[in-house]
Amino acid sequence: MLTIWGPGGHRDCEGGSRRDFLKIGGLTAAGLGLPNLLQARADSSAKLAVPSKDTSVVWLWLGGGATHIETFDPKMDAPAEYRSTVGAVDTVVPGVQIGGLFPRIAQVADQCVFVRSFAHGNSGHAGGTHWVMTGYDFPPADQGQSPVNPSHGSILSRVRGANHPATGMPTYVRIDGIYADGPAWLGSANAPFDSGGEARRNMQMKVTLDRLSDRRGLLDDLDRINRQADRSGLMAGLDEFEGQAFNLVLGQAKDAFDIQQEDARLRERYGPGLGEQLLLARRLSEAGCGMVNIHYGGWDMHGNIADAMRGRCPQMDQAVSAFISDVVQRGLRDNVLLVITGEFGRTPRVNGSAGRDHWAPLSTLALACGGLRTGCVVGESSAKAEVPDATPVTPQDLMATVFHHLGIPQDTHFISPAGRPTPMITDGRPIAEIV
Repeated sequence: MLTIWGPGGHRDCEGGSRRDFLKIGGLTAAGLGLPNLLQARADSSAKLAVPSKDTSVVWLWLGGGATHIETFDPKMDAPAEYRSTVGAVDTVVPGVQIGGLFPRIAQVADQCVFVRSFAHGNSGHAGGTHWVMTGYDFPPADQGQSPVNPSHGSILSRVRGANHPATGMPTYVRIDGIYADGPAWLGSANAPFDSGGEARRNMQMKVTLDRLSDRRGLLDDLDRINRQADRSGLMAGLDEFEGQAFNLVLGQAKDAFDIQQEDARLRERYGPGLGEQLLLARRLSEAGCGMVNIHYGGWDMHGNIADAMRGRCPQMDQAVSAFISDVVQRGLRDNVLLVITGEFGRTPRVNGSAGRDHWAPLSTLALACGGLRTGCVVGESSAKAEVPDATPVTPQDLMATVFHHLGIPQDTHFISPAGRPTPMITDGRPIAEIV
């Protein structure tokens, strides 16, 4: 396995923490080796006979609960204690403003949809995350219970199968974990491409961030392994799924994970940190990955929100705007959908510590590209950005919109552990204004 580790991540107000990492070569925490996992996923997906689309979703998770007001609904006409603490900026879409710390995103707003009526009812970190990640409320999540519904990515993996048939690219990849981003009762065969369990022992190659300068030498070593295997006839002796596992780590998928192959000027446009992750996500999507989850945390801003936003927004502004421009310029606009959301929004009224607290009744959501009708705002919030005032959008509506883009039938259902056919969507509908 190839694992790239970063420094410790942000910790939210309930004690959750994240590490920034990129993992290649291992898949599940349940003890399945890579070849066995490929076999299990192929067996499960073969039963569905659902035509596959070469479309992708990049899911940018603003962990901690980003404020909807300082991001995409600044409410500059509201009283001072409600309006954006960082001002607003005009976008290229006439009459549409977003938070004042996103001037670059404002310049690509014609490729975006800002949803100002996204809402649910759980203002807990884990509970809100479960609802948005799976489409279902599960209050025990806030007491530490494990997720009980499968995520969008795991459903896609179940429908399409483990890997792209031409490139070997995993269908579902996560870059850092998000609560409820896994398969739940769909089983380990539909977990995101990640390290853990038996897979950790498949290939023990680790590179810390301070050794990234040695990355080219590492890739040269992998190429040498390829050549030696060809000469020895090893590949001819492997069965189908052993061969897939070998090619997944050493073949085209390995190349897609190497952002150093991109032009230095493009890497500079994306920027560090989140920029590198979004550039990686674009490469993976272009190579056939169906869903890439990225966690960009640090949005749990109970105090001094204006200064806290100045610490998080510039990197996001640069990275997201570069990603959108890159996707459009490469002719991928219809193929790649960017979703920007988090577990909830923040309280409309600034609190006594100049921050905002948890607020699920109006939450953060923006979409970009994906073949959508973009350059618009969906829905409207109340005068003080408290609740939806028009065109409410629910987590299941978001899920249905993602399904529409990925080609997953809206009536998709699977047999639950109780033996009952269980629909993945019960009452959601694709957002009619944009699909």
